[in-house]
Amino acid sequence: MAFIKNSDLKLVIAKISGIMKDRGFPTKDLEQSLTSLKSAAAEEMMTTSKTGSELSESPLDKLKKVAKADIIMELTWTVNERGPFKSVSFNLRGLDAYTNKQVAVGLGTGPENGAAIVPVLLETAVLANIDNFNSQLQSHFDDLFENGREVVLKIRKFESFDGDLEKEYEGEELNKIIQDWVSDNTVKGRFETTNATENMIDFEQVRIPLYDEKGRATDARNWARGLQKLLKEKYKIEAKLAMRGLGEASIIVGEK
Repeated sequence: MAFIKNSDLKLVIAKISGIMKDRGFPTKDLEQSLTSLKSAAAEEMMTTSKTGSELSESPLDKLKKVAKADIIMELTWTVNERGPFKSVSFNLRGLDAYTNKQVAVGLGTGPENGAAIVPVLLETAVLANIDNFNSQLQSHFDDLFENGREVVLKIRKFESFDGDLEKEYEGEELNKIIQDWVSDNTVKGRFETTNATENMIDFEQVRIPLYDEKGRATDARNWARGLQKLLKEKYKIEAKLAMRGLGEASIIVGEK
């Protein structure tokens, strides 16, 4: 509806995309991502569990999954009027698509103009402030390469599982086996255990490598598959892998 009702929106997105591309940050178009999302949604309407339960995802989670962008650029602007003259004030935020954390921000007000349209006024305002925004983005990417991408891993158990996370395998409790795997497979062993009981464990600020041992880009799902594989092959424990958005993986032990 936003694209239908706001004639400036497509032009604004095109202007910002051009500015970012010129500075080495290619973007994905929101309108095209929404079109892909409609196709994916039609397919997912037919996806249910064995008991008939439908998929549960927020619209933003679905958009992230389809667009697969590292950074979501959120832009708001206000048109200021003084007689025949207009200027634009803007707020541009860069949000990490995996964590929803703000990693870059740019804001400002462009010069007044009596003839320019809103996209041009906005372009002028952004150009005066974009270099600092891009510098913050680059710092974020540098941190990813050095310290890994941040994700969340949640461990749960089905009621049908024979035992709990304190059950011992080869002399080690299952929760210790899982924690050791996370420690061994994170960048510099960086993660935090925020909750831990016999039925659940929550790992946050988990730093996973950007690339696997074969040099392929990795994400929370591919990374968590390693734990799922370990549990099945070494300890004969079935586990279900579920995702929420791009950056939160859940391993549910007991069955698939």
